Amino acid sequence: MRYIKRVLDISRDLERKSQFLFGPRQTGKTSWIREELDGVRYRFNLLDKKLVKALQDDPALFAGMLRREGIDSGIVVVDEIQKLPFLLDEVHNLIESTDIRFLLTGSSARRLREQGTNLLGGRAGRREMFPLVWPEIKSDETELNSIFRTGLIPSMYLSDNPDADLFDYVQLYLNEEIQAEGLVRSLPSFERFLEVAALGNSEMLNYENISKEVGVSRSAVMSWFQILYDTLIAFEVPAYTKTKKRKAYASSKFYMFDLGVIRQLLGFDKVETGSTEYGKFFETYMAMEMRAYIGYRSRPKLNITPICYWRSISGFEVDFILMEKIAIETKTTRRHTARDLKGLKALKEEGLCSRYILVCNEEYAQITDDGIEIVPWKQFLDELWNGEII
Repeated sequence: MRYIKRVLDISRDLERKSQFLFGPRQTGKTSWIREELDGVRYRFNLLDKKLVKALQDDPALFAGMLRREGIDSGIVVVDEIQKLPFLLDEVHNLIESTDIRFLLTGSSARRLREQGTNLLGGRAGRREMFPLVWPEIKSDETELNSIFRTGLIPSMYLSDNPDADLFDYVQLYLNEEIQAEGLVRSLPSFERFLEVAALGNSEMLNYENISKEVGVSRSAVMSWFQILYDTLIAFEVPAYTKTKKRKAYASSKFYMFDLGVIRQLLGFDKVETGSTEYGKFFETYMAMEMRAYIGYRSRPKLNITPICYWRSISGFEVDFILMEKIAIETKTTRRHTARDLKGLKALKEEGLCSRYILVCNEEYAQITDDGIEIVPWKQFLDELWNGEII
């Protein structure tokens, strides 16, 4: 299987200090380390059960192995650090006593947080790896239907049989991330919850409705959503509530992290062009790209919400607001109508954003009489990753 060069670059960060690198399973952290990270002196793979058992029996073995190799500087990788959270105490000591910078990878921060683990007190930064993004696949001339079918987890995107591989991916997540870690009492109920959550992708969260649909308590549903966030399978987009002329909803919207996984959970052979789901997949794809761009390339100010959405009580909606200044609506239309611009126009009346953009399937970019930009989706992604949007 070919390797796709990734956008992620944390070499400068690692020159300064150690880093956590989190990302969902199979997003390519291990391949990226092997192919692109220079200066790695040693690597601990905590998926190796024999090594895990040895370190559990004797945590001091961790530092002893590095001393045996004569390593007191450079980069040391610890894969799947959440498997042995107590090792962070050993890492902390080595950061203080040597010139080693650690790269600590993982697919979940849940166990680290739950166990009140030492997160190195600012001695390590935190970065995230996402599924494949536009600059990494654009040379393949990839179209929406293909992205919606395979998703953008590298092994699925490159697979000869993405349906079977996506099924295996979901089962691996359920069996190893959920059941093996004892995160839920009833795996069948959680599996049903995953399917219902996928149905609500790109929608405002309604815990009561999901509770009734799955047949578990509201508190259980809320805790299960938190599991999805902690294991990086999903993310929230909060509401933008600063409008004054039109009162806005305050509930967040829910998105899953990969389109192929969503399709698998929904049981679709394909996402039909023109269907409601096609529009939801398109919106989700744009959310994924914007979120990844912010994660890889942008450092938002602390008082700014990097990505949010706006929906007024009276029914106007804008899919995304970036950095609280760029309003973005997504439509799969090939020729926009006044209806497609209603939300952007309503928000524009508030005078809070600097740009208003409709991302769509039209062939040519243009600007309407009232200053709303119409941008084809590929051009929008080019401009986003070139730093021309934010």
